[in-house]
Amino acid sequence: MRDYKMLSYIKDVLENMPSDWLKSTTHRLDIFDEKLAKSQFLTTFEGLFNDNNSEPAALKDLPTAYDYIRLGHPLSCILEWVIANENELDAKNVISFSSQTMPVLAILRKNLFENKNTRILFKGELPDCFDAELLKSIYGYKFELKRVENLEDLHPADSFKGSTIFIAQHENIQAMDLKSFQMAGGLDFYIHTYEGLGSVVLVNDKQGRQNEGYIAEIQHVRRRETISMTPNNCLTALQSISGQSSHGKRQGNAEANHTLVVDSIAAITGSNTKSLLGSSGLSIQYAIMMGVIHDALENHQGKAIKLVVPPNCYGGTNDQARRVAACIDNVEVVDLPVDGQHDMVDSMHIVLDRIANEDAVPLIIAEIPTNPRVEVPQLKKLKEALSAARKTASGNIAVDPVFILDQTFCPNVHFLGEGEILSSVRTIAYVSGSKFPSGGLCTVGYCIGNKKTEALIEKIDTHLKLCNNEANNLQIEILAKQLPSMNQRIDEAYRNTREFVNFIKQNLPAAKINFVSEELADIGFTPSVFSLDLPTKGNTHEERESLKRSLNHQLIQCMIREIPNESKFCVSYGQLKGCYWTIPATSTQGTTKEGDKDYIVRVSLSPNMDLEKHKEVFAKFVTVSS
Repeated sequence: MRDYKMLSYIKDVLENMPSDWLKSTTHRLDIFDEKLAKSQFLTTFEGLFNDNNSEPAALKDLPTAYDYIRLGHPLSCILEWVIANENELDAKNVISFSSQTMPVLAILRKNLFENKNTRILFKGELPDCFDAELLKSIYGYKFELKRVENLEDLHPADSFKGSTIFIAQHENIQAMDLKSFQMAGGLDFYIHTYEGLGSVVLVNDKQGRQNEGYIAEIQHVRRRETISMTPNNCLTALQSISGQSSHGKRQGNAEANHTLVVDSIAAITGSNTKSLLGSSGLSIQYAIMMGVIHDALENHQGKAIKLVVPPNCYGGTNDQARRVAACIDNVEVVDLPVDGQHDMVDSMHIVLDRIANEDAVPLIIAEIPTNPRVEVPQLKKLKEALSAARKTASGNIAVDPVFILDQTFCPNVHFLGEGEILSSVRTIAYVSGSKFPSGGLCTVGYCIGNKKTEALIEKIDTHLKLCNNEANNLQIEILAKQLPSMNQRIDEAYRNTREFVNFIKQNLPAAKINFVSEELADIGFTPSVFSLDLPTKGNTHEERESLKRSLNHQLIQCMIREIPNESKFCVSYGQLKGCYWTIPATSTQGTTKEGDKDYIVRVSLSPNMDLEKHKEVFAKFVTVSS
């Protein structure tokens, strides 16, 4: 029976919702309690529903929902809440995905560690992107497939020992046969896929099914290897459920937009090879990792595979690398210290020499400039380290490395084209599109390689498609509008950043600022991010560190209080306007080991901001805090 009161309320919410629910890919940390991230938004939202309050001001004041749009966002939370309420489920048991296959992979991953059997039932056909052979041979997942006509055919006392997943493809978001789901006592997970929208997975933890422990694991896959159903697609789904419109494919010139984007990437990077577009930066990174591992398993059978990763890099990269390594027996993560007191090139020589001696396969992931210290290695020496001929312990030629370059901070720098510094090293570069490429308007990520990686790119493409993590048409449309202006925005934002950095040096000379030199800027490294190590005092290291951490928060609170329309407590960068402030140790490095975290302030400036006002407020902070 339909809850018409709830559906009427949802109609009002969709009419009055803040525009940021559709447009923003970031979250404000000042209204975000991470411990309550998965409950606080819906708890408050349910209160509004009970009061029948759908006023714009009330909706705007709701706390941050989950994290970016990967783990979730306001509209995905509401969609899951609506589906759950209509079917007498807890909202946490309903999880939406942009991908049609990743919820299956999330369950298979959990069962891999549980050493638990999995049975996948499906009606009609499986999604086209589902490749059972690759999931078994490369990912190491174990399962059996079976086509069924009706869920009613499943007996509640089914004797299968393990998890049972049922996959149903539908054109309409409302076509959920939940009655059958609840009656099928042997069913653990019900996955509904929708062409053009994504999928929704329902977790059965009733009737003796012990599946509550899967919920967090499924959500974590959504956070690290894919994204939730996108805001626009969630809006389409909610409109369909509430009777406002039917699910229809987005109109637009998708082919022309895709051509414009790939042509722009070629021009920006200087590489004329094939580029790939993923639903997010981590989606494209996951495809890269699985693609290069696939290649290594095929071409270097029996050899250990080493994922070489900086221990203090962006938490999503760090966590994802370790999650991948945990799933595949002969894959191991090796730390690569890259900044601060460590030099990337020196570390690279040490690590690659050791891997060569072990006759293993080196796959290196690194950011240039580094994050958050914004350091650039000596590129000629980096090339020499990556290109050096190495021998195994037995005297054979060692496997040459694949260099996976995260150049999100400086996507305008040419590394890959003919004659460029890394053109002769197997290098794949990727960029988070929620940063400079789209100016924060969508999460799409892209990658491209040099001529030496054309075969690798095909492998990566295979895994991008398998995971159904390709960018959707709206994301590509947004990128087509924003990407052509990216280099100009980068230049203008860098000029603001350089001016602000110089101002801080003059007004707070005791502060340590991590930013590129003007010599590096002259050769194209023009980021608009810098990190600030505030001066502190005290008799012991603990006292000094405690004061510095307190000053970090005082500075950020001062900036967002005095300039609320521009300064935000936010982890992103590359935005179209304003200034973002964060502390890496408590945001982007959330999953990084404590000893590798950076308790400093990271600042990101845009091409469109009131720089003079920011100088004025910073000077006030210096006066008050000194």
